[in-house]
Amino acid sequence: MSLSLLHPNTPILKPAAECRLYIMMESDSQLAGNSAVFEAFESLVDGGFQVEMVIAEEVLTRPDWLDVTHDLYILKSNTELSLSLAAILHSQGARLINPYPSCALAQDKIVTSRLLRGAGIPVPSSWVTGRLELMGSLAERMPLVIKPFRGHRGRGVRLVRNAEELAAVVPPESPVLIQQFVDGGGQDLKVYVVGEEVFGVFKESPHLDVLPQVERPSGPGRACEVSTEVRELALRCGRVLGLGLYGLDILETTQGPMVVDVNAFPSYRGVPNAGPLIAEFIASYARGEMELEPAAPAS
Repeated sequence: MSLSLLHPNTPILKPAAECRLYIMMESDSQLAGNSAVFEAFESLVDGGFQVEMVIAEEVLTRPDWLDVTHDLYILKSNTELSLSLAAILHSQGARLINPYPSCALAQDKIVTSRLLRGAGIPVPSSWVTGRLELMGSLAERMPLVIKPFRGHRGRGVRLVRNAEELAAVVPPESPVLIQQFVDGGGQDLKVYVVGEEVFGVFKESPHLDVLPQVERPSGPGRACEVSTEVRELALRCGRVLGLGLYGLDILETTQGPMVVDVNAFPSYRGVPNAGPLIAEFIASYARGEMELEPAAPAS
């Protein structure tokens, strides 16, 4: 897969000598519908980096023949196959951004919830179980949100307000994270981070009271300033999880901001001029000017 240069005036980034980047994509639509990511990768090509982009599901790969052939691997896919291949590359000493252990942990909402709460970061009270009926007494006292433990973009998220609604939920085929519902006043604060740069975008909250599943709105939202408290909270999440390119869903509550979700290498939709910032961050990482400390397993 190749990139065509649409913005000839993009500042040229200085690569390391013959620096080769391997970008693991989820689909072609990630570029077609995402100007920030497209501009970032385009800037890298224009800056002289050798960029190869691959969708793991669309090529035939022998895992035992998979060797480290590039200077930096960029994981822009959260599919199970991409993660498995990234794990093989990581075991062979490949440099990845974000680091493979961090991506693997961030994919698991159950582990992420434990890591963040253990670090003192405000997250909703959470439970896990293989039998939803065990949550009946809790559902009588508070509304609960049920999330697939590896869900994305709000797919499969359900709100139950009482034991009767909980009983109506079809038993899940995969693990779920159950959280106490938090009222964010009808708006989600999407927080996007590039290294130490933090950006905010307001989006309308999805209508979780509509069953069955709903998907979060995909519009760009409205860019906004982030408070010092939110900025520090976002950077703490990155340090805990070992991420450099990531996003958070934050709800502004009467008790302060609360983190309800974390995603590695998100869309950055709605963030002005995000593309050049992402490109420079990747370029600096590729040149060895920075490192990210991978997340440690939950203890």
